[in-house]
Amino acid sequence: MATFNHQDGHHVETDGARIYYEEQGDRHGPALVFLHGGFGDIETFNAITPQLGKRWRLIGIDSRGQGKSTLGGAALSYKRLQQDVEAVIRHLGLDRVSIIGHSDGGIAALRLAASRTVGVDKLVTIGAHWALGADDPTRDMYAGITAEIWREMFPHSYDSYQKLNPEPDFERLTAALQSLWLDSGEDGYPNEAVRDITAALLVVRGDEDPLVSRANAVELADRVPGAKLLNIPFADHSTHEDQPGWLLPVLDAFLHDR
Repeated sequence: MATFNHQDGHHVETDGARIYYEEQGDRHGPALVFLHGGFGDIETFNAITPQLGKRWRLIGIDSRGQGKSTLGGAALSYKRLQQDVEAVIRHLGLDRVSIIGHSDGGIAALRLAASRTVGVDKLVTIGAHWALGADDPTRDMYAGITAEIWREMFPHSYDSYQKLNPEPDFERLTAALQSLWLDSGEDGYPNEAVRDITAALLVVRGDEDPLVSRANAVELADRVPGAKLLNIPFADHSTHEDQPGWLLPVLDAFLHDR
């Protein structure tokens, strides 16, 4: 069964950090990269990887400072996350990939696809902002997050981090992620650069997502020619974990559509 386990992987050293990646699935299939959300790791995709691994070469990347990847000394930004992904793809010698990115991972993937520094065939974003306006209420939610609040609300996330990370410092990680989320500069959200995306795009949103509004998801889909939009009922911010049974048939159809 193709699942990420944090036992079969390797590290790539880039820009002051050691980035962990792991391969599962059909090693002879086309490459499908998984980029997780904030405070997460690649194992958060394990509800959907067994089916996808039957046809795809699955490549999971722990984002900088999370999972088994170290944070390094440089400031965290979506541009830096994008560059880390590029470093792993180059290390593996891949010319083209498809990507499934959740939340922060989806935002980094949007930047990557828009930059065209790597050939991206298919891109699936799940609960990912393309932009975060000054009046977006999500900003207040991000600004109010502390390490203590996260530990209390998501103890499993905290425990996984403490277990996996080679240099655990949860307070420092929380501050770095909060700065990442609130960054309005050019190293942050892709904003109108998403119009440069030529990859096939599927925008996925859970209908009960408290962070990414329906309007934000529609705006993203409207900016990329041919993009598909999937709004799944009874799903929260992590649709791939909340409703994998509803998501997987659409992923199969989208990823295998030529």
